[in-house]
Amino acid sequence: MKVAVVGATGMVGTVMLKVLAEQQFPVSTLIPVASERSIGKEISYQGNAYPIVSMQDAINAKPDIALFSAGGNTSLEWAPKFEAVGTTVIDNSSAWRMDEAKKLVVPEINAKDLTAADKIIANPNCSTIQMVVALAPLHAKYKIKRIVVSTYQSITGTGVKAVRQLESEYAGEKGEMAYPYPIHKNALPHCDVFEENGYTKEEMKLVRETQKILDDKTIAITATAIRIPVVGGHSESVNVEFENDFDVTEVRKLLDESPGIIVQDNPDTNVYPMPIYAEGKDEVFVGRIRRDGSQRNTLNMWIVSDNLRKGAATNAVQIAQHLVDNELV
Repeated sequence: MKVAVVGATGMVGTVMLKVLAEQQFPVSTLIPVASERSIGKEISYQGNAYPIVSMQDAINAKPDIALFSAGGNTSLEWAPKFEAVGTTVIDNSSAWRMDEAKKLVVPEINAKDLTAADKIIANPNCSTIQMVVALAPLHAKYKIKRIVVSTYQSITGTGVKAVRQLESEYAGEKGEMAYPYPIHKNALPHCDVFEENGYTKEEMKLVRETQKILDDKTIAITATAIRIPVVGGHSESVNVEFENDFDVTEVRKLLDESPGIIVQDNPDTNVYPMPIYAEGKDEVFVGRIRRDGSQRNTLNMWIVSDNLRKGAATNAVQIAQHLVDNELV
């Protein structure tokens, strides 16, 4: 199995390599790809050194799978070129997510829809992935009418520049700014750029991608995305209204039995999900599960996950594993 990792030196690309190794993915040949300034340098994987190559050299090698984490414009330009040589591309950017001809996949929910003909597969946005993992089993049983979500997102979702900004501010030093304001001791209600409707792109991704993954455009969704000075993962306060009533104990049981979810929900002993404990883990953690007393058939939940892992790298590798297990590559 020839596997290319495009953007291998970036934050998500580095985690992709780590997850591939941890999951013992059947890599016979690794092809790391990065920007021109990195070509010729080496990365270590499973105790071996691999030279970073150019995009064209990677295409010439005809990998079976290419994991992309190099930005939307790069993916739009190069993913079809990989596809042309028979490579299956799993892309972590926003480039293909809302393309009607491309599948937007969270393995626990819709990997079963993939076929060998799907050569460019979209990996959803990090904040969307963790929310839909928790909501999908509930939607199947109670049918979601409306979602109100507020996110509290890690700076790692912005990238290494944001991490450096926080570290500089924490140390009381001036440095390069990833955000228009300080992030240390602050919360920015501004993730990605603003659209004409006053919502940010991150907020609208939660709307559009959730409807596509759950295959239900009737679900009403409104979102507010906030950046906070946290490294470990994204947190979300989710208020969800259902068509049908539910029993909270049954909800906990349903979530606890669903793949990829760990329920942490015992207020008596202060057990609830937190990003400091989600960091480095692949699961979605759900807690603060309680009925909304102000409205019929409505539930509150707190959802936390490592945005670099399940929110990006792990989800992509799980898609790749599904393709291998089902002989689709």
